[in-house]
Amino acid sequence: MVKLDFKKNNGLIPAIAQDYKTGEVLMLAYMNEQAFEKTLKSGNATYYSRSRKALWEKGETSGHVQQVKEIRVDCDYDTILLKVDQKGDAACHKGYRSCFFSKVEKNNLKIVETKIFDPKEVYQ
Repeated sequence: MVKLDFKKNNGLIPAIAQDYKTGEVLMLAYMNEQAFEKTLKSGNATYYSRSRKALWEKGETSGHVQQVKEIRVDCDYDTILLKVDQKGDAACHKGYRSCFFSKVEKNNLKIVETKIFDPKEVYQ
């Protein structure tokens, strides 16, 4: 059985979601032990929402599910890398493929990706 270090950071560990085919980093979220176990059992990425203080399976509202293809763990057992098949093409709740849609240029942020969906239409 995998033993991750959930003792740090109030029981949460960072979980990076990466496209398993392209290597593109899609998002960073957090998991508690229950989210990790649910991810293992279901095969779909489940995270812990710090703002809602609850589990959320990625895509439960939007339909943009992350099917886990591979899980890697860092050397300290306190960070997870999920290699996922991103269904619905968008990982970001703001409508972009990746949460990293902004680039720093001359100390300003510039949006460098195109929106895939309008969040107002998806999250009503």
